[in-house]
Amino acid sequence: MKVLYFAWVRERIGKAEEVVDPPPAVKTVGDLILWLKDRGEEYANAFAKPSVIRAAIDHTHVKADTAIAGAREVAFFPPMTGG
Repeated sequence: MKVLYFAWVRERIGKAEEVVDPPPAVKTVGDLILWLKDRGEEYANAFAKPSVIRAAIDHTHVKADTAIAGAREVAFFPPMTGG
């Protein structure tokens, strides 16, 4: 699946997107965040506070307990404010 990173998540990881193949045990957005955190210091830094990270699967905002099975794209971004 393709994973996209936006704003300071992208800056901390050092890339805007990548294709990943998480293991079968990674079933939810929250699991994906935990798996990504173990990929290196830059990921651990970006996902240090997973509760503030927002996610979207195939352009639909989702919660951390949402299943990722069949997802083509998962995007991660910090909270946004409106104006």
